[in-house]
Parts: sequence; C-alpha cells; structure tokens
Amino acid sequence: MTTMKAFIKKHPLLSYFALTFAISWGVVLVIAGPGGIPVDPDQAVTLGMAMLLGTSVASILLTGLSSGRAGFRELVSRVRRWRVGARWYAVALLTAPLLAMAVLLALSLFSPQFLPGIFTSGNKLSLLLMGIAAGLMVGFFEELGWTGFAIPRMRQRYGILTTGLIVGLLWGAWHFILFWESDSFSGALPLALLLARLFSWLPAYRVLMVWVYDCTESLLVTMLMHVSLVASLIIIEPPLAGKALLTYILARTAVLWAIVVVVAVTQQWGPHRNRSLTIKEMKI
Repeated sequence: MTTMKAFIKKHPLLSYFALTFAISWGVVLVIAGPGGIPVDPDQAVTLGMAMLLGTSVASILLTGLSSGRAGFRELVSRVRRWRVGARWYAVALLTAPLLAMAVLLALSLFSPQFLPGIFTSGNKLSLLLMGIAAGLMVGFFEELGWTGFAIPRMRQRYGILTTGLIVGLLWGAWHFILFWESDSFSGALPLALLLARLFSWLPAYRVLMVWVYDCTESLLVTMLMHVSLVASLIIIEPPLAGKALLTYILARTAVLWAIVVVVAVTQQWGPHRNRSLTIKEMKI
C-alpha cells in the first residue's frame, strides 16, 4: 500500500488515466461479454452509464490516496464555486447548442436532412427531458475526473492549448470502446468516419473547457459546459449517417477550431500560464 501511494504521488496523471481506462473499459467488456457491444438500446444505455464509473471512481480514489481529506475538501470547494460571473455561464451553456444549431441550419439550406432534431421530433418535451437528464449525469461524473483531478495537475506543467489537446485526445480514445463493433449504437461507421467523430472536434471543445476552467477555477461551470454538450447532441443533432454525418462533423470541426483560434489570439494564450493549486499535495 505504501509503495502504491508513493507511485501515485509521484505519477498522479499516469495513475489517473490508467485507472480511468481500466475501470471504464473493464466494466464495459464485462457487461458486453465475448459477443461485443450489444445492439439493444437499453443495454447500450447501461454501457454508457457504466463507462462513467471510470472517470469518477478514479478521481475519488486517487484524490484520497494522494491528498487525503484536504484533497476532498478542495474538490468539493471547486464544485461549489458558482460566483464566477454571468458571462462564464453563458459561455458554458451556450457554446455547444449555438454551434450545433448554426452549423445544422447552414447545412439544411442544402438538404433538409440536416434540420435540427428538435425541429422534426414528434415528442419535443421527451427529447428535451432526456437530453437534460443525460447531460446532467454525464457532465457531473465525467468532469469529476477530467477536470476534478487531471486538468488542474496538467496545468502545472502545460499551457491551456496543450492541456486541452492531450485530455481531448484521451477523451476521444476513452469513448472508442463503445464503438468497437460496426453495429454498436454509433451505427455502421467506417473506421475513418469513427476516428473523425472521436478525434476531430472533441479536442477543440476540450480546449475551450480548459480555458473556461482556467478563468473561473469552477468545477461546477465546467460540468455545466459538459452537460450542455451532451444535451445538445441528443436534443439538437438529427440522426445522420454516412456522407451526411461526415459533412456535419467536418463543418462543426472547422467552426469549433476557428473559435479556438479566435479565443487563443484574443486572450493571448502563452505556452504556459501555470496556476498554483489550492493545496500543496496536488503536485506532479
């Protein structure tokens, strides 16, 4: 136990990412069994919920082992930090839905299949409630790990852009297990399209999330930004496949990276802008 604690304190980020993947992917593989990811929607939802155990459980365990009670108090204080200014709530809550709506409406000028899902849904209230409920669950449990544990420690070493890119790529890779068969709940996606779906725009959105957290130091606001993303995916995005899906992904990716460039230039992101952590135990 002493050796393990020493390793975790020396390599907290390596420990976190390894444990997150081990728990999330391990639980999914146990539930899915040798036959692979099931097609049944109820089972797919179960797998998605099981994935969340990795990020949250790893964060709680490693916070306790590396920082003890002081670490838990600091974590809770960041969740409760809500006085950050209305503009940051606007950025957190509106970035994803406005981006999705703008891209889809522009594309719908060329084909009606790109009309936002909320416009064409026969049960708009159920879609809204499902999106909000899923967003709250995913946003809280995932960010308890990504932003609750990993990002503050990475910011001690890397700048906003580098931190966002690294975590964004790992974030995309973490989702890969859910798409490992062509008949998973992603639909029949060619490998190239799947890679684009996971690695083209997620890093860009994560960079913006790191920027918001860096400016607010509020885990709550970052969670809400994740909530907004998941809710938007469910409520606004229409069911697309093949070339239509690839078109939407590429268009969204281009706009999102353009936003990242604008923010980086206007905010004058340097290669490093390290913030001191609240407690000394949070060292890399």
